[in-house]
Amino acid sequence: MRRNLFKLLAVGILVVSCAGNPPEVPLGPDGQPDPVLVQGRAVYAEHCASCHGRGGGGGQGPKLNDGAVLEAYQNIEDQVAVVFDGKGSMPSFSKRLTQAQIESVTRYTREVLS
Repeated sequence: MRRNLFKLLAVGILVVSCAGNPPEVPLGPDGQPDPVLVQGRAVYAEHCASCHGRGGGGGQGPKLNDGAVLEAYQNIEDQVAVVFDGKGSMPSFSKRLTQAQIESVTRYTREVLS
């Protein structure tokens, strides 16, 4: 009984921490959000937030916000390669996302979450 209660509580915490939407894309100088970052936000919400957290604070996957992704991947191409190929417990997204989607979500994590 106690074990099941603990599992239920853990699932509840995970659901609450993933609830809501990722941060909005800021408006550019023209008063419009960058459409590539808007696409990246949508990809992040659908494919990344469940592991990396709604705001990139981490969870099952590592933290991406507060400069963590920029520290881990100084070169954007290295980060794109990890999303494309996978690494460790992170799966490859090469069969689920287009190259443009991978590049957009990578930019989103670097430019909006960081």
